[in-house]
Amino acid sequence: MLTEYTYIFAIGTFFALLEAYNNGANDVANAWATSVSSRSVTYQQAMVLCLVFEMTGALAVGARTASTIRNGIIPISAFNNDAPVQLLAFTCAAAGASIWVMWCTRHSAHVSSTYSLVASITGVGIASVGASRVNWGWSGGQGLGAIFAGLVMAPVASGCFGAIIFSLIKFVVHVRENPVRWAVFTSPFFFLIACTISTLSIVYKGSPNLGLDKRPAWFIASVTLGVGFGMMFLSALFFVPYTYCKVINRDYTLRIWHIWKGPMLFYRPRPEDADMIVVPDYAVIQHAGDSSAGHDSGLRRLSVQEANDMTTETKRPNEATADNKGSSTDSEIEDQTPPVVTQQSYKKLLAEAREAHHAELRKKKGPLGWAMRSLHNNPMGEGAIYERHNLAAAVKRVPAMVVVAALYGMSYDIHAAQVGVLGTPEGRRMDRVYSMAPKYSNEVEYLYSFVQVITACTASFAHGANDVGNAVGVWAAMYSAWRTGKTVGSRAPVPLWQIAVVALTICFGFITYGYNIMRVMGNKLTYHSPSRGSSMEMGAALTILIFSQYALPTSTSMCITGATVGVGLCNGNFKAVNWQRVGLLFFSWVMTIPIAALIGGGIMAVTLNTPSWGSG
Repeated sequence: MLTEYTYIFAIGTFFALLEAYNNGANDVANAWATSVSSRSVTYQQAMVLCLVFEMTGALAVGARTASTIRNGIIPISAFNNDAPVQLLAFTCAAAGASIWVMWCTRHSAHVSSTYSLVASITGVGIASVGASRVNWGWSGGQGLGAIFAGLVMAPVASGCFGAIIFSLIKFVVHVRENPVRWAVFTSPFFFLIACTISTLSIVYKGSPNLGLDKRPAWFIASVTLGVGFGMMFLSALFFVPYTYCKVINRDYTLRIWHIWKGPMLFYRPRPEDADMIVVPDYAVIQHAGDSSAGHDSGLRRLSVQEANDMTTETKRPNEATADNKGSSTDSEIEDQTPPVVTQQSYKKLLAEAREAHHAELRKKKGPLGWAMRSLHNNPMGEGAIYERHNLAAAVKRVPAMVVVAALYGMSYDIHAAQVGVLGTPEGRRMDRVYSMAPKYSNEVEYLYSFVQVITACTASFAHGANDVGNAVGVWAAMYSAWRTGKTVGSRAPVPLWQIAVVALTICFGFITYGYNIMRVMGNKLTYHSPSRGSSMEMGAALTILIFSQYALPTSTSMCITGATVGVGLCNGNFKAVNWQRVGLLFFSWVMTIPIAALIGGGIMAVTLNTPSWGSG
C-alpha cells in the first residue's frame, strides 16, 4: 500500500466523487428534463425513479465502460510500473473534469461530463507521458478516435432511433380516426422494447457482476425475448385495462392499486359525470414566470362555468381586445410591435420569478421552510463580514444554508423557472418553434404520460449502465494503485461497492442540484409532449445501451439531444427545431474538449514538476 501517498488518494477520491455529483446534476438532469417538461412526472417523482433505476443499471451493467476510461486512453505501459504517477494522473484527471463541469453547472451551461472526463484524461496523458504515448487511434473501440467519433455517431444514432419510434406512433396512433383507442391498445409495444433492450444489455456479453459472460447464444435469446414478451403480456393484462378506464372512460375514482383487477376493469361502470372530467392540456405553451400557463397533473373536474364556456365559441385574447376597443383591425393587431425588453428588465423578470418562488417556500412547514425564513429574516448588513451584526447574522445563516443546499432542489418549480420569459427573444423564438409542431389529442398525450414513465426509467437504467462506468473508472484506478502499490492492470475488476457509491453520488447530484440545468433546458429544442418525449427517451436509451455493449463511453446529454432533434424533425418542418440552441449545445460539447484537457493537463504538469522538499 502506498501509505505515503494516502493524501493524494484522498484528494483524488474527493474529485472523483465531485465529478460523479456533477454528472448527476448535469447529464442526469438533462435526461429527465424531457419527462418533467412534458409533465409526465414531477421532479420529486423523477428523483425516486432515478434512484431506483440508476442504481439497477449501474450494479448490473455499469463496470463495462470503466476499462475504456481507465486503460483505453493512456496505455498502462506508459507509466513504466510507476504507481504513484498513475495515482497522481487520475487524481488530476478527476480534478480537471469536475472543476469544468461544476463551473458549467453553476452557470446553467449544459456540457457533457463524459467528454469532460475523457478530455481531462487526454490532457493529463500529454502532460505525464507525452502526446506520443496517448492512444489517439481507434484501438478496438477503446482509443480516442473511437470515443470522439461518438461526438457525431451518438446524436445521429439517437436521432434516427427517436424519429423511427415517433413516426410509428404518429402513423399508427395520431393520424387515426380514433387515436385514443389505438394509443391504449398499442401501449404494450413500449413494454416490449424497454424490457427487451434492458434485459439484453444485462445478459449479452455477460454482466460483469452476474457471471453471465459464458452463457450460450440460445440462453441470451430466450431470456431476452422471454422477459420482453412476458412484460408485454403482463402490460396487456393489467396496464391496458387500467389506462382504458383512466383515459377513455375518464374514471376519476380509479386508483393505482385497482390495476391488479386486470381485465375485470373493462366491466367497471363509467362514472355518470365522466363528461365533466378533463385531462391535462398538453398543448399549453409555457413561459417562465407565467404560472397561469400550467395545467393539472391528472384528471380534473370541470367547474360549471368552464362547462358552460365549452359550449360556446371563445375568442382569442387579441380579438376580444379589438372588439372592446372597437377601433382596431386584425391587421393592425398583427402589426403591433412587441414590448421592448432590455437586459436589465429581463434580469428583473427572472429575479421576480425567483423571489415569488422563494416566498412560497417560506410559507411551508418543515426544515426547508424554516431555513428559507431564517435566510430571509437574517440578511447580511452593511460593512465587512467581521462586523458584529454580520457575525451574528452569519451564525444564524450557516445552519439554514446547509438545509437549503440539501433540500432546495427537491421543492424547485422547474416549469415556473424555465428561462424563456414571454416577450423576450428566447420566448418569441420558442413561440415560433412551437407553432410549427402539430398538437395532438390531449387524451392520447395523457395516455403516453403513463408510457413515458416507462421510457424515462429505461433511459435512467441506460445512464447507469454507461455513465457510472465512466465516473467509477478513474476512482477504481486510483484505489487499485494506492492499495496494491502497482499500476492498474487492464483486466483489474472494479469493486461493487465503488460502483454503488458512485451511483448514489450521481443520484444525489441530480436530486440536490439537477434543477439548475433542468430549469434552462426544458422545452428549449423543440415542442415537447408525452408521446414525443417517450420517443426521445427510448431513442436515447437504445443508443446508450448499444454503445455500452461495446465499451464505448458516450454522453447521455448528446444522445437525448440527438433524439430530441430527430423527433422534432418528424413534425415535417425544419423550423420546428430551435437550431440556435442546438448550435450552442454542439459548440459547448466541442469547446469542452480543449478546456477540460487544458485544466487537467495543467494541474498534472504543475504537480508532477513541482520540486520536492529538500531537492538540491
